[in-house]
Amino acid sequence: MAAARSVRSSDDGSGRVRRAGRALGRAVHTPISRTARGIRRATHAHGAGESGLGKLIELHAVNGAGDMLVTVALASTVFFSVPTDQARGRVALYLAITMAPFALLAPVIGPLLDRAPHGRRAAMAGAMLARAVLALTMSTAVATGGLQLYPAALGVLVASKAYGVIRSAVVPRLLPPKFSLVKANSRVTLAGLLATGAAAPLGALLHLIGPPWPLYGACAVFVGGTVLSLTLPPKVDSAKGERRARLSTHEARRERARKRPGLRAISPSVLCGLWANAAMRALSGFLIFFLAFLLREHPLPGQSAAVSLGIVGVAAGVGNACGTAVGAWLRSRAPEAIVAAVLSLTLTAAIVAAVFYSGLLIAVLGATAGFCQALAKLSLDAMIQRDVPEHIRTSAFARSETLLQMAWVVGGAIGISLPLNGVVGMSVAAALVAAGTVMAWRGLLSTPRHRPARPRVA
Repeated sequence: MAAARSVRSSDDGSGRVRRAGRALGRAVHTPISRTARGIRRATHAHGAGESGLGKLIELHAVNGAGDMLVTVALASTVFFSVPTDQARGRVALYLAITMAPFALLAPVIGPLLDRAPHGRRAAMAGAMLARAVLALTMSTAVATGGLQLYPAALGVLVASKAYGVIRSAVVPRLLPPKFSLVKANSRVTLAGLLATGAAAPLGALLHLIGPPWPLYGACAVFVGGTVLSLTLPPKVDSAKGERRARLSTHEARRERARKRPGLRAISPSVLCGLWANAAMRALSGFLIFFLAFLLREHPLPGQSAAVSLGIVGVAAGVGNACGTAVGAWLRSRAPEAIVAAVLSLTLTAAIVAAVFYSGLLIAVLGATAGFCQALAKLSLDAMIQRDVPEHIRTSAFARSETLLQMAWVVGGAIGISLPLNGVVGMSVAAALVAAGTVMAWRGLLSTPRHRPARPRVA
């Protein structure tokens, strides 16, 4: 009898433990599962789930989070861990080893995509997997900042930019019914921005554990991205009816002279919009590198260097996110007029920052540049969608993205080479935007006043 009571009480005790364990599991699992379901509903809304765009949105969010974790690890090693003069030398070395080779490799990416349009899921998975392996490689050198860190950083950068080119080329293949390319790119870009913002504090927390930990986190994220890339719909690899695009009217004339059928010249408004966007991308690279050193040496009044950089970075990020959201609302408006307007607005902000230089105006310029860059890029997407024939549109996106990435490299090189003088820097920024503004207005004035009516997409 006593033995039976002992067994029963043991059973009751273990049952209570199991029930408590299940309750704790539900308490932990429910918020996570509900959040995941909410994210899935948002990314798969309005037909994006059926077309496969939802998976691409999620993949781009994973890409943004992984890149941010790598950025946190490199910034803590290359920039913040040493005095300003030494940091400038390290960043210059970083540019020389990573940016310059990419400037040589970038023109190859677009043509390679033209020649291998059937393996883009594998290419995206390869770009993710390469970064996972390279993140582990960098984790052994990130604490010391040794030279072996830089070749691995080169590989991460090239893989990241290659992914960006492929992603831009894939978006037109995954458009849901009644979905414009601008709206699709708005969703993809916004998901990347939100994931980047969420990954930044996570990277900082991981860095508190140890310098390699953000890279361990990046490796795990990129492995997940590798798997997600392979789950994209098979039509990502379908190139039926597509042809190569030429971003030069001279090349198109040569093709016609050789009597090669099927290639059409891209309109002057698209070319001008592309060069205007290149100026905005160059401004982005310039501000990132120039302000990183300027604000470290001369932080905002009453703030530390890290806080000053954070304020300007947050301002630019918020501006970019707002520009992406507004871009979806403006998708049915004239894109040439939007590009000309946002370039003019950015030029005004840069001139004001150069003439009345202050920390507040630097933050305002960062927010304005982020807002206008997002709108300009979405407007360029709309022009390509409207004016470039569908059978060469994917190739056009690949080549345009390559040019924009090269412009960012050039802007970053200019930023690292200038003296740390705020007025001089803002004047150079104004000059960069001025060149793009001229091209934007040229594109607007070259646009036919009356275009043939086309079916409107939501």
